[in-house]
Amino acid sequence: MFIYLSKKIAIPNNTKINAIAWNKQDGYIAVGGESGLLKVLKLDSVNDNEGATKSRGLAATSNLSMNQTLEGHTEGIQVLVWNESHKKLTTSDQNGVIIVWMLYKGAWYEEMINNRKKSTVVGMAWSTDGQKICIIYEDGAVIVGCVGGNRIWGKELRHVQLSGVQWSPDGKLLLFSLKNGQVHLYDNQGNFVMRVNIICHDTNFEQIPIVGLDWYNGINGYMHALCPNLAITFENGRTQIMRNESDTNPIIIDTRMFAVHCSWNHNGSLLAISGKQFADEKEINLVQFYNPFGEHLRTLKVPGNSISCCVWEGGSLRVALAVDSFVYFANIRPDYKWCYFKKTVVFTSCRPHKPGICLSFWDTSNNQCHTRWVSVLLAIAGYGDYCIVATRSEADESLGKYGLMLYNTLGTPVDGKYIDIEPLVVTMNSYQVFAASKNNFLVWHYKTPKSITAGTARCKMFHIDDNPSGAVEIIQELDNINKIPVSMHDTIDPICCIAATDKCLIIGRESGLIQYYALPHIVLTNRYKISTRPHKMAINCNSTRLSVIDVSGVMTVIDISEGVGRPTTSTEGIKLERKDVWAMCWASDNPQLLAIMEKTRMYIFKGIYPEEPVSCSGYICSFNDLEIQAVLLDEVMDNPEKPSSDHIIKLEVKSLRDTRQLLEKVGINEACQFVEDNRHPRLWRLVAEAALKEMNLTMADACFVRSKDYAKVLFVKKLGDITNEAIRRARVATYFKNFDEAEKIYMEADRSDLALNLRQTLGDWFRVIQLLKNGATAPDYILKTAYNSTADYFADFNNWAPAVEYYELAKNTAKVIECYYHLEDWKNLEAMIDVLPEGDPLLEKIGDIFAANAVHTEAVKAYVKLGKVKSAINLCILHNRWDAAIDLAKKYNISKISDLLMKYTTHLLAQAEAEKIDKNLLKVKKYYVYAARLVELHKKSSNSDDWQPSDPLIFETAWKGAEAYHYYMMAQRQLYSGKLHEALCIAYKLQDYTDYIPPADIYALLTLTACLDRSFGICSQALMKLKRLENLPAAEYDQYNKLAWDIFKQNEPVNVNKKVCEMRPL
Repeated sequence: MFIYLSKKIAIPNNTKINAIAWNKQDGYIAVGGESGLLKVLKLDSVNDNEGATKSRGLAATSNLSMNQTLEGHTEGIQVLVWNESHKKLTTSDQNGVIIVWMLYKGAWYEEMINNRKKSTVVGMAWSTDGQKICIIYEDGAVIVGCVGGNRIWGKELRHVQLSGVQWSPDGKLLLFSLKNGQVHLYDNQGNFVMRVNIICHDTNFEQIPIVGLDWYNGINGYMHALCPNLAITFENGRTQIMRNESDTNPIIIDTRMFAVHCSWNHNGSLLAISGKQFADEKEINLVQFYNPFGEHLRTLKVPGNSISCCVWEGGSLRVALAVDSFVYFANIRPDYKWCYFKKTVVFTSCRPHKPGICLSFWDTSNNQCHTRWVSVLLAIAGYGDYCIVATRSEADESLGKYGLMLYNTLGTPVDGKYIDIEPLVVTMNSYQVFAASKNNFLVWHYKTPKSITAGTARCKMFHIDDNPSGAVEIIQELDNINKIPVSMHDTIDPICCIAATDKCLIIGRESGLIQYYALPHIVLTNRYKISTRPHKMAINCNSTRLSVIDVSGVMTVIDISEGVGRPTTSTEGIKLERKDVWAMCWASDNPQLLAIMEKTRMYIFKGIYPEEPVSCSGYICSFNDLEIQAVLLDEVMDNPEKPSSDHIIKLEVKSLRDTRQLLEKVGINEACQFVEDNRHPRLWRLVAEAALKEMNLTMADACFVRSKDYAKVLFVKKLGDITNEAIRRARVATYFKNFDEAEKIYMEADRSDLALNLRQTLGDWFRVIQLLKNGATAPDYILKTAYNSTADYFADFNNWAPAVEYYELAKNTAKVIECYYHLEDWKNLEAMIDVLPEGDPLLEKIGDIFAANAVHTEAVKAYVKLGKVKSAINLCILHNRWDAAIDLAKKYNISKISDLLMKYTTHLLAQAEAEKIDKNLLKVKKYYVYAARLVELHKKSSNSDDWQPSDPLIFETAWKGAEAYHYYMMAQRQLYSGKLHEALCIAYKLQDYTDYIPPADIYALLTLTACLDRSFGICSQALMKLKRLENLPAAEYDQYNKLAWDIFKQNEPVNVNKKVCEMRPL
């Protein structure tokens, strides 16, 4: 991040400011000072309508839109708190007077007042939902009230002196800080819960007052699920950051200054601690910024004698500082985790009530956005067609604690790698990814679908203190020996930033040492030194110059063109130095051009000479062809779910702007002379296009040659071969994409054929149809193509109604049928059967459509007209339309239909048996009768010799299936009518038909009838047959045994009924 002072507001009469509060939702700033001073200020936001090149999202040019003085207090203001939900301001002074202010018609008025007249208010805090306020007094009194002004409860804490209060994010707990350095936790009803453990110093021996207490409420999401959010700051500068009130391993920070205040930003990602530091017998006001994990990010020095507090704006792009009798404003340029590659901006954001980091892949060319979620994101970088994302691994840690994922523009993973070092910084080039922790760095050769690298992806790791020469790695590869283990010890000079191109890798260390490694073999060839810790680095397009931004915002450019030979330490070659720089980008096509951001201005350097600055607040995406593209990430982060193309701005360098002005106001010759002094292909192309507009082909040809654009040189030569001036002007208009003008010129020159050709090339088929209807002459196939292409356009968007109209005009019957199908227009589809001639292949398509939708009659009609009678019969059989199938077989004299029907009958019977459903015996009997009748018909037909059945006995056994089910039904009819012996005789005869009726059914029926007829001998034999059936489940076998026991324990296995019955032995 980068921070700088931008504005200063003086309070009248040099009144000292004690407290300040910023309403994050509405932007109001409350300022409280001595002698009852209370003001409410509001800053104007920048007007976005002033143009894309104006500063957006920053407060550098903001003016006061409100400066209201509130009267009611007589003593110095001590505490100010906002209730953002209900738009209320609560203030308190040294006398203990509390006033609640409300907004009415654009001004603030007193709503309620309270005076306890016993002690001074030392802290107030509203709950997250804005419904409750807790007020604490110095003497230990605690009052909790509602937003309406009524007291909910009050309590006197004896023998304690309070100094601060905070609500927990869920509103269930209250945290009190004491002047003796202790922190006590109570529930929201005033009951003591626990004493918070202080780790940063021993509170029993050192009673150091607490000066800052802030508990982030999580309303704008968290960086990740276990992100610390409770900050406790002591007067000696030590700060304890906790994940919750019971955290036993908090993060400890030593700011090395006398602290006075601490506050979280709007999403809990930054903590600002303000205070004083003694240096060279002087007091310096400082604001130090930390992330939630205690890493120091930036220090801001503030002029004045005594700083009292630092508060954040709603979007965390500004802070307000109370120093003496002044309010200072500082602008912040956050270090967003983002990158740009292949016209895609990848940015990260936190979403409320959803843990983790959202990765958004925003395609700026078509304004589409794809998202992915990761639990913890450590670093991100992009190059070419891909970006690399470093995360903490969610998988098995045996593979590695951290992961590197390579994504394309759609957010689809292309390659990945698990690693054991924490990748705090990453970068990449066209074939390698570089990741570094504080002590080690690794080089990973990634693979993509386009890569031609064979074998496994290689990964090498090095320690930052090593001096790799490349020879050891080459010997290892040639000899295939095991890798030498890499040291993992802590270095005294950690890595802080890296940068890379295809030629070199550059690593910056905290001492200011910069190490140059030659690629592809990692060889340390040079070292450079700057005075302070580098923060960002960038290399130009030919790897000859390096720009470095240090932690204080000073940018230096180093000449690295001699990065070969033995490692040396050099300070030579520093030719350019700028202050207050927070972003930079080298041109991808010119090694001399560099774009940097200084505060709210963009400078473009050619060598060491800057151009006139341009007001801009964007983050630079790319610098190519004398044009800079930047993204307004501050505005994107306001609504990360819907980034807009308005958030992308394009800026031109001065030479490009000057060339345009010369061409518009002076002339081509003067512009050509200017470009001669400032040579660049883009400028020559600009002059060439201006010459084309004036039809100066000689000048255009010369300029296109200098721009090295061979295709456009050929275009100019073709223009010179055209004798017709009108056609030449039309071709030039086409080049500048003025297609309507080009068409108009063609039509006026009576060249409608060229106008049609133009529209065909553009794919503007609507206009082609219109031109043809207006009388333009063309072959018939062009009109047909236009109709088809127009219909295809509608069909691509599933707009079938207009599509079918154009397909009908094009007489594209196949597509018309497809449209009718999508429209479910069955009536017109049926009419198509009558329209199409016999044998047309489209009839099969119509038949398939009707068959798929179970419309049998029309499908059969289509198949018959096509001549595929067998397909029609198969459809009838499939849907059990046997009568229609037999009629078709008779009508068209189909010889093999009997065998086919027999197979279907057998299949249906087998299916019915397999599914164990209730069979309609009469229906099954009919199937066998139909099949037998067909066999008889075939036997009597004249061409019966043309077909030989697969079963030679089919003629003799054709009726046996019908007999089986006839006897089966008769036996059951006799049984239910009480004729038991007749039923037994018929069931006994069914043993000859086990090929058609399952044996289990036959012997079960025989067992039942024999038992009822008291023929226990037959019953015993039938039961034995049942128990010997194959694949009999054990449960059924046990049931048969139990049944046999129940029957024969009372009856002997002999036939009691002595009636005569012709029976053979079982």
